[in-house]
Amino acid sequence: MSTINDVSRLAGVSKATVSRVLSGSRGVKEASRVAVLKAVEELNYRPNVIAQSLLSQSTGCIGVICAQENINQTTGYLFALEKHLSQHQKHLLLRFANNKAEVMHALEELTCGLCDDVLIIGARFPLNLTHENVVLVDCMDADTTNCIQFDHAFAAETACNYLIKQGRRQIALIVPDTSGAVDRVLLGYKRALENNFLPFNRNLIFMDSTSSSVALQVLLNNSTTLNFNALLVADEQEAQRVITQLQAFNKSVPEDIMVFSLAGSLHLPGVTTIPAIEYSMDAMAARIVSWLNEKTKSVLGSYVLRGDLIIPDIRSRK
Repeated sequence: MSTINDVSRLAGVSKATVSRVLSGSRGVKEASRVAVLKAVEELNYRPNVIAQSLLSQSTGCIGVICAQENINQTTGYLFALEKHLSQHQKHLLLRFANNKAEVMHALEELTCGLCDDVLIIGARFPLNLTHENVVLVDCMDADTTNCIQFDHAFAAETACNYLIKQGRRQIALIVPDTSGAVDRVLLGYKRALENNFLPFNRNLIFMDSTSSSVALQVLLNNSTTLNFNALLVADEQEAQRVITQLQAFNKSVPEDIMVFSLAGSLHLPGVTTIPAIEYSMDAMAARIVSWLNEKTKSVLGSYVLRGDLIIPDIRSRK
């Protein structure tokens, strides 16, 4: 196993210079920095994280607590975060949690000397945290400081505007309150209908704890009175469930009913890619790492991330 001495000899610099390069310190000549990084790569050198933390009073680790069930979105978060953190010689320490008690247990563990900062992602229950070194990402109560929120109202309004332009004027909405964004989604939905001079039909809205399958069953059973030709759902997992259910009722997608995912696109065999709102995990991760690198004793602030409209490729239907 290579040591810092090996890197120092190969790069032709002192051990102190190697340490400064690996810790991201300033005041290192560019030529020396390049030589060190090249030597590190050639030797496949891995610094001793424990020794580094003792010297710098920093662990170099960022804790991540994933508190959401959407495995596809979780994977996107972790991939983007790991990529950006590794560029700053930081490591990711992962925990999963399904409720507030588990989140608090993981937080207590990670903040007892294991990590410099902690990210909590996707919590759909109130946390009421005041920790300076904790950043909330797309969490239910992330409306104050140290947080990144998704603009769910903008997403719903964008989705409805797109569907209306496609001639879909009877839009059903299924977003269970466990998503933590029901009020913002409903706001965007109503805003789009109002701007397009369309009536609001409360019977097309399902935002309680009812599952998407039960809600869709109600819609289909009352299809003679609830004539809908578009359906908004929370994410791509819900989209997959409702598409399967619609097909079981001989409803084709998107010809009979156009399904729209408010968080993440979906690709299913035999089904054209559905329209969706996608959030840039890369942009989110870059923002987080920038915060963590530049933060002082003051709070980090609040940031709202808007998603992009993903439109199906018409050519794929041919």
